[in-house]
Amino acid sequence: MQPRIKNPVFIIPDVYRALMALSGAVQKTGLSQQTQELVNMRVSQINGCGACLEFHARELGKLGEKTERLLTLAGWRETTYFTPAERAALAFAEAATRLADRGEAVSDEVWAEAARHYSETELAALVVQVGMINLWNRLNVTTGQLAGRMSEAEVKAAQAAATNAA
Repeated sequence: MQPRIKNPVFIIPDVYRALMALSGAVQKTGLSQQTQELVNMRVSQINGCGACLEFHARELGKLGEKTERLLTLAGWRETTYFTPAERAALAFAEAATRLADRGEAVSDEVWAEAARHYSETELAALVVQVGMINLWNRLNVTTGQLAGRMSEAEVKAAQAAATNAA
């Protein structure tokens, strides 16, 4: 299997820089890195993005994530491993990813539960984070990016090349 093209963010360096700037803005909001990465991984499971699943599993590992949580993330509702705040973020991420699957995409109930656990700034960050990982998933899945295709060193080299290109 081969990707159809390189990841578009490495073909159009300004797109990569824009996404990194967006990611940096979310990082400054106070929404925990752990929550961001759990959301990234759950949305990537829904969208079937193997490249993102591999990347975010590695990121969660670097954050000290427990194996049990990684293994059961797709079935988070049926576990005791996730906090109420994480459950609210995961429910929100699922609803905001599956917009066309229900009449009221993000229900008032899902929103209210997220709002019980997160500040307005953190909620805004959660909205942006879900949108951003959905974009990454669509870029990767559409162009046929595969898990296991790039080593971490190759990813860093591609990121550096995109950052340095003008």
